[in-house]
Amino acid sequence: MPRPRTPEPDQAGPEHSLEEPSTQTTEVQLPRFRGSIIPPIDSLIIKALPPILIVCVVIAVVVNPDGTANVIDGLRTQITAGWTWYFVAYSVLAVALCVWLTFSKLGKVRLGGPKAKPEHSAFAWYSMLFACGQGIGLIFWSLAQPIMMKEDAAILPITGNPGEGGIVWTYFHWGFTAWAIYGGIAACLAYSHHNLGKTLTFREATVDILPKKAQRPAGVVIEMLAIIATVLGLATSFSFAAIQFSSGLSSLTSLESGNTVWLIVIAVFAVLAAFSAFMGVDKGMKRISELNTILSVVLVLGVLLFGPTVYILSNLVQTSGSFISNFLSMSFFTAPELTMTPIDSWQDSWNGWWTVFIWCWVIAFSPFVAGFIARISRGRTIREFVVGVTIVPSIIVMVWVGIIASAGMFYDEKSGGAVTEAVGIDNAAGLFEMLGMIPFIGTILIIVATVLVGTYYVTSLDSGTYALAEFVNAPKKASSAFRVVLVVSIAVVAIVLLSLGSDSVVDTVQTGTIIGAFPFSFVVLLMIINLFRRLRHRDRETRLLEREVNDPEVRPEDFTVDEHGLPLPPEEIPANIPRLPEKE
Repeated sequence: MPRPRTPEPDQAGPEHSLEEPSTQTTEVQLPRFRGSIIPPIDSLIIKALPPILIVCVVIAVVVNPDGTANVIDGLRTQITAGWTWYFVAYSVLAVALCVWLTFSKLGKVRLGGPKAKPEHSAFAWYSMLFACGQGIGLIFWSLAQPIMMKEDAAILPITGNPGEGGIVWTYFHWGFTAWAIYGGIAACLAYSHHNLGKTLTFREATVDILPKKAQRPAGVVIEMLAIIATVLGLATSFSFAAIQFSSGLSSLTSLESGNTVWLIVIAVFAVLAAFSAFMGVDKGMKRISELNTILSVVLVLGVLLFGPTVYILSNLVQTSGSFISNFLSMSFFTAPELTMTPIDSWQDSWNGWWTVFIWCWVIAFSPFVAGFIARISRGRTIREFVVGVTIVPSIIVMVWVGIIASAGMFYDEKSGGAVTEAVGIDNAAGLFEMLGMIPFIGTILIIVATVLVGTYYVTSLDSGTYALAEFVNAPKKASSAFRVVLVVSIAVVAIVLLSLGSDSVVDTVQTGTIIGAFPFSFVVLLMIINLFRRLRHRDRETRLLEREVNDPEVRPEDFTVDEHGLPLPPEEIPANIPRLPEKE
C-alpha cells in the first residue's frame, strides 16, 4: 500500500503546515493489511519445501514411471472405492453453500466494504472468470466426454437420440456444480481478503477457526498443499496443452506431433504467458481473456450457423430439459452396490472414470482458480459474486457443450463413427475431426480452436502465477519479474516431463495431482466452516473493521506502514504525522 507522502519541512507553509491535513497524498490501495505476519522460518519452509517435494516427485516419476504409476494407480483405486460418497457429498455441500450465500440476507454484504466499486467491467470480469477456470478444458471435453459416454451414461435413460446422456452428464460435470465448488472457495478467500484485510491465502482464510497453538503449524501445511497443487496442476496442464495444440497443428498441416513440436509449443506459450504476467491483470490477462471470449463466440456461432443448425437447436433444448429434470439424481449418484465387494481398480467404477476424477481435478485447480477469482471480484456483493461465478458460467457451458457436442454427434452418425474413432486415438483430435466436416468454414474453425488452446492456457497460467505469487510472498506483493520467474519454472517442469517421459509420465503426475486433492479437500471444508462462522458472527465490531480496512481516505496509520501494509521501523516513521480531519 503506497504511503501518503508527507510534505518536507521547508515546503510547509501556512497552507501546508504539518499541523494541518496534507493535500500531497497518493491514493491508498485497499484493503489495508490486518492479517498475521508469517515468522521468517515459516516463510522459508513455505518457499523452499514445496519446490523440493515437487522435484522429488518429478524425479521419481521419470526414473521409475511404471512403479510410480502403479503406486498412484493404487491410491486412486483406494480413494474411489472408499470415498466416492465423500466427494459426492462434498459437491452437494458446495452447491448448498452457494445457495445459502445467494438467498440469505448476508448476500447483501459487499466485498471490499459498502462503498467499494467493481474494478472490472462485467464483460472483462466474466471473460477472466471463464478463462482461468474452464476454457481450455471445454475446448476438448465438450465433445470428447459425450462421445466417450455415448454407450454408457450411467443412471440416465437411453433414448433414440444418440449421445444425449453423455451431453447431459457433461453439462453436469462442467456446469453449475463445478462452478459452485470454485465459487464457494473463492467466496471464502474474497471475504477474508477484501473485508477483513487478511492476505489472499488459504492459510488466513482458515486457521483462525483452529485452536491457537495449532494455527501456526496448520498454516504452513495448508499453504504448502496449495502451492504444490498449483505448480503440479499448471505444469501438467501446460504439457497437455502442448500436446493438444500440436494435434490442432497436425489437422492443419503435415506437421507430426512429437517431442520437438511439444517443446517449441511450450516455449512459445511460456513467452506469451510471461509477457502477460509482466503486463499485469489489466493490460495482460484482461485483454487476452477478452480475445478468448470473442474467439469462443466465433467458434460456437460458426458451428451453429454452418453446421446442422436445426438439429443443434433441437438437441440443445431437449438436453437442457433432461439436465434440469435429472440434476438431483446425478448430484447424489454414488453407485453403492460397488462397495459390497472390493474393486480391483478404479476403472471398475463409473464414478472413478468421471465424477470422482472431475471433482478431484476441480479441487486440485481451486487454489489458483478460486484465488484469482477472489482477487478480481472486489466491489461486488456476495450475492452478485456467487450468481456471477456459478449461474452465468454454467449457462455458457451448456450453450457451448450443447452446440459443439450436438454437431459432433450429428457428424459422427453421418460419417459412420469417424468422430468416435478420432476420440479413441486422441481426445483432442475429435474436435478437429468434427470441425473439418463443417461446410465452407471448417478449416477456419480449426484455426480458431487451435489458437484458443494457446490463449486459454496463457490465461490459465497467468491466473495461476498470480495466485501462486500471493501464496509465496504474502503479505508482500509480488513483482512482475517474480511472476515471470514462476512462469518459466512451471514451463521447465513441463519440459522435463515431456522430454524425458512423454505423455504417459504427464498422465501419471496429473493423476497424482488429483490424488493430492483428497487431503486438500479437508482444508477447504475447514475454510467453508470458517466462512459460515465469520458471516454468522458478523457484528458491529466486524462491520467497523470492514470500514476501516477499506476507507479510501488517508488515515494516520497509513504513515506508519510500508507499501505492503507492514509496520515501518521506528526510525522511518515521520516525526510529524499530519493531523487529518476527524471522520463523522
